[in-house]
Amino acid sequence: MSYTVEFSEMERNPTIVVVGVGGTGSLVSDGLCRLLKGTDITLLLDDFDIVEEHNLYRQNFYAGDVGKFKSQVIAERLARQYGRPIGYSVFPFEKDIFDSEMDHGMISKRMNMLIIGCTDNAAARRKISESMTWTNCWIDAGNGYHSGQVLLGNTSQKEELKECFNEEDKVVKRLPTPSLQLPALLIPPVISEKPRDCAEAVIDNDQNPVINQAMATLVLDMVWKLLTGKLTHMGAYIDLEAGSLKYVPANPVTVSRMFSIKIGELMMNHCGMGA
Repeated sequence: MSYTVEFSEMERNPTIVVVGVGGTGSLVSDGLCRLLKGTDITLLLDDFDIVEEHNLYRQNFYAGDVGKFKSQVIAERLARQYGRPIGYSVFPFEKDIFDSEMDHGMISKRMNMLIIGCTDNAAARRKISESMTWTNCWIDAGNGYHSGQVLLGNTSQKEELKECFNEEDKVVKRLPTPSLQLPALLIPPVISEKPRDCAEAVIDNDQNPVINQAMATLVLDMVWKLLTGKLTHMGAYIDLEAGSLKYVPANPVTVSRMFSIKIGELMMNHCGMGA
């Protein structure tokens, strides 16, 4: 049975924040500008990395971009290309990074955000996880050599999943965040040498040269379906070598098995007693 994802606390036009605009994020940012054409949805980019020469082989950058901040380069280029304002930050992501200062020292909190994580950095993912509030949603994209996953969720508390499915309307209001679905996302990898980004991995023939395009497509498809009320899955796993794509349906059975919660407790206006 299919359930449509409708995060009631998140409005139809959320502020979209892309964290990490390298291999996958630069392609996602460009695709979002196409998807958002004709809307007034705010788009913000965050990345503190600087463009290096090896990035030119893999990521959406050119020779003249070397030495500049990735987020600034992508934001300014897409703003010119698509004729829309795009904000950016050159600092590491923090939960309050896009808050606005008001008069008399007051702070206006940035609410209603769709945060798209395009980074394999565990520290950045922890910061995104900490920013989850009742009005925010998180899509995370991560990949290895030829495979990867895109996960979606808006609550990092297992207890908040109770009564999240409405059987009458066939909608789900809350889903586990990517870090709750896959806790390993918050664990730094054990490495014995200097870490490499995706561009260096491709040069060394340690990563499929088109995996980032595949990941970006899955992210954009999920965003489009979420914004148009057509999303029925909470995750997607792809393996280019095996030629497989598997969707994780956003239904009570999936969440029940994932977190050992009785299906009755997940259903709105149902009693959780019994087998």
